[in-house]
Amino acid sequence: MYYDDDQMLMLSGIQHYMYCPRQWALIHIEQQWDDNRFTAEGNLLHKNVDNPAYRQKNGNTITLRTVHIASHALGLYGICDAIELIPSGTKENTITHSRYPGYWKPYPIEYKRGHSKPDERDEVQLAAQVICLEEMHGIHISEASLFYYETRHRETVKIDEQLRQLTFKLSEAMHQTFAIGRTPKAVEHNGCKKCSLHNICSPELAKKPSVSFYLKKTLDEETA
Repeated sequence: MYYDDDQMLMLSGIQHYMYCPRQWALIHIEQQWDDNRFTAEGNLLHKNVDNPAYRQKNGNTITLRTVHIASHALGLYGICDAIELIPSGTKENTITHSRYPGYWKPYPIEYKRGHSKPDERDEVQLAAQVICLEEMHGIHISEASLFYYETRHRETVKIDEQLRQLTFKLSEAMHQTFAIGRTPKAVEHNGCKKCSLHNICSPELAKKPSVSFYLKKTLDEETA
C-alpha cells in the first residue's frame, strides 16, 4: 500500500487507536480534545525533550531531538522524541548527517510519562517511527527504546516481524476509519476513567438503553 501526501495521518495517533479507536476518532475525525492531569504531566515532561535545537553528546554518541519523519507505506507522519546517532565503521544500515562526518546507526527513543503498559500501544508507536526511518534512509533498524519517566528506566524493544505486522494492521485500520469518517460507538473498559476525553465520550452511556429503545418499547406497549 502506498499513501499520497494528502492521505497521511498523524503517527502519534497509532497509540490512541490501539488503546481505543473511539478516542482516536474523537481526536482525529471530530477534532475534539481535552486535557487532564495525565496529559498535562506528559506535556510538561516533554518540554525539555521537544527541543529541535538541542544536541546532546555522550562520548561518541550524539542525540538528535524532535526529528520529523514519515512513511508512505504506513501513511503516517510525525516526530521522533530523540534519535541517538551511534558511530559505525561501515556503511551498512547507517545514515550520514550534514553536521557530523562519518556513518551513524540511528537509534530511536520515545519518552513516556508513566510506566510500561499491559499491551503494545507504546511499542507500535515506536515501531512506526522505526519503519519511517527505514523507509526514509533505506536501512534496517532491529531495535529501539522506550523511556518511562515514572520508573526512570529505558526499555529495549525488538522491532520484530510480529510487531511490524501489528503496526501495519493498525495503520490500515486508522485509514479505513478515517475514510469512513464515522466515530466508532463507545465501549466502556478499565482505562476509560483515565482518558482525557471521558466527559466528551461518555462511555457509561453505552450500557444504557437508547432513546429509540424506549420509543419502540412504549409503542409496543400501546399497541399490545
